[in-house]
Amino acid sequence: MLKRWITTALAAAVMATAPFISAEAETKKYRVGYNIYVGFMPYGWMADNGILDKWAKKYDVEIEVIQVADYVGGINQFVARDLDAMAVASMDGLTIPAAGGVDTTIALAGDFSNGNDGIVSKTVESIKDLKGETVHLFELTVSHYLLSRALEAEGMSLKDVKTVNITDADIGPAYIGSDEIKHAVTWNPVLLQMENAVEGDKRIFDSASTPEEIVDVMLFHTDTVESDPDFVKAFVGAWYETMQIMSGGDEAAEKMIADLADMSGGSVEDYKAQLASTKMYYTPKEAFDTMTSDRHKEVWDFVRTFSYDVGLFGENAPSKDFVGIEFPDGSILGDENNVKLRINASFTEMAVKGEL
Repeated sequence: MLKRWITTALAAAVMATAPFISAEAETKKYRVGYNIYVGFMPYGWMADNGILDKWAKKYDVEIEVIQVADYVGGINQFVARDLDAMAVASMDGLTIPAAGGVDTTIALAGDFSNGNDGIVSKTVESIKDLKGETVHLFELTVSHYLLSRALEAEGMSLKDVKTVNITDADIGPAYIGSDEIKHAVTWNPVLLQMENAVEGDKRIFDSASTPEEIVDVMLFHTDTVESDPDFVKAFVGAWYETMQIMSGGDEAAEKMIADLADMSGGSVEDYKAQLASTKMYYTPKEAFDTMTSDRHKEVWDFVRTFSYDVGLFGENAPSKDFVGIEFPDGSILGDENNVKLRINASFTEMAVKGEL
């Protein structure tokens, strides 16, 4: 799908003939990226339907929402500051920007994968049967993490299988079209496409067995959050108004879901199937409870351990403590002198209290 550039909030008009208005009074402009994924589609929808525009005007900011064609490319745009925020799986926020030295803040948690990521096989019945087998996946992504967690649950490790790297764009056609590819790990919508196309294959593990581990979030640059919290307030406020519509169970919700399906290039039935295996944080209280929980800290320890073990922190990282992760209560996991990932629940808490 071609990139879709959407201007979602118009700057306040400033007359050129009014010299007394300084440049400093101009509306600040921000760019937010997302790619096609069931939990990310509402970002584009709230831009298209005026909700983000309303909140941006409230806080006197301009926000442009951009659908990026390439997920990792979008994260790299964030790293390069071509984007002020980017929707990602939380692990990727740690392993790409934060591990690369970019001070990064998670200020919004949108959902977690509750079956949207899975391991499928044409020949085996269980994870134990993968011992000595070759598994195709997009290495060093959440697919790799999911495989690691699945193997750990059976007393195994990544050393018990061979992995072959294949991108998210290529894995579906390759699995469907080649008898040589017997086992694969990926995420929706490709996961469902593969299952529907290959008769007799079996899903042997999915993220429903690892709840709240693959959390989808919005990343912001920490210095931007600190210098202009109004940008984050506007975005978070628009998100929760959108979630209220989406979860309403009425005609407006059905219309929205039909729009989301169309935006993602699939049918309503396909989108609802993906949504069924996604736990959306429809209320700020649900997201706040996750972001501030002890379970969330435990998950980040799983994630950083995996990331270090597979080399995602780089060859110079001395241990999994290389990157410091700061939680909403001020506690830090890892190097307190190298805090590069911050879980900031304050904006979500404002939404809980109705203060946005």
